[in-house]
Amino acid sequence: MSKTVTVAIVGATGAVGETLLKILAERQFPVGTLHVLASERSAGEKLEYGARQLVVQDLATFDPTGVDIALFSAGGSISKEYAPKFAAAGAVVIDNSSVFRGDDDVPLVVAEVNPEAARNRPRGIIANPNCSTMQLMVALAPIHRAVGIERINIATYQSVSGTGRRALEELGKQTAGMLNFREVEPEVYPVQIAFNVIPHGGDFLDNGYTSEEMKLVWETRKILGDDSIGVNATVVRVPVFYGHSEAVHIETREKITAAQARALLEKAPGVEVVDEQVGGGYPTPVTHASGNDPVYVGRIREDISHPRGLDLWVVADNIRKGAALNAVQLAELVLREA
Repeated sequence: MSKTVTVAIVGATGAVGETLLKILAERQFPVGTLHVLASERSAGEKLEYGARQLVVQDLATFDPTGVDIALFSAGGSISKEYAPKFAAAGAVVIDNSSVFRGDDDVPLVVAEVNPEAARNRPRGIIANPNCSTMQLMVALAPIHRAVGIERINIATYQSVSGTGRRALEELGKQTAGMLNFREVEPEVYPVQIAFNVIPHGGDFLDNGYTSEEMKLVWETRKILGDDSIGVNATVVRVPVFYGHSEAVHIETREKITAAQARALLEKAPGVEVVDEQVGGGYPTPVTHASGNDPVYVGRIREDISHPRGLDLWVVADNIRKGAALNAVQLAELVLREA
């Protein structure tokens, strides 16, 4: 990575965009010129990048010519309109929205799981998976490759940061209001999120599942390259600021013991095992995930209800590994091709 490249961040003022800036600086990504882009409303704002301050530019009037890598995290409608324009101008686009994930000619890539897929990008676009799928794949890919996974049954416990900055503010305001004995009105979520759990993420579909739940189904099969894997998901939003948690129950094609799975995961890239059978001997969003890069796995045990069943508890920072870190890792993969 001796040469420098021109990078653009689209959606730079959002939570993921700001984290992208931090991670590019932390990992000493070889940025020559860095463009930070957002809507006209945010143009002129200043953002920190290491010791520098960058002025936000208006995406609508920006000329993408000369951009080598474009990191998109501005929502599906923006990606749909602008990502092809950046790709046509010669940039490799790494997109964090769901718009391109299901397209056969756009690779869906987790850096630790299927990095080779990033090379095959006929449209110049690489898709970042959904944050909940991302951490799940880092934890399950080593097991799938060792013994095969037949079925995944998962319940997620997703933090409000996955919904965006307004959701973070809503949780904070509602919590403060209730502690001061004031009534609260939900705005971002359909019901109160403070001191509550909401079994709903995304839009309801005809099959009774939500779009967030079906993303786990579709994306898991695409990333692992196995359409035969059964995936059953329930998405739950919880009053946590940062960090998604997942209770994962899998049925493998060949028997694997908890000890064998633990040994596999201890060697797996991007995974940190926290699995002691004592109070606090397991990962949580606050004590482990928030602000950190690894996918943490604990509560590894054999399912007493199934002869080839295994249970795991998987936790990660949904903004870092679930979005920004993987995008930068994919950009690093692109640079290594040169």
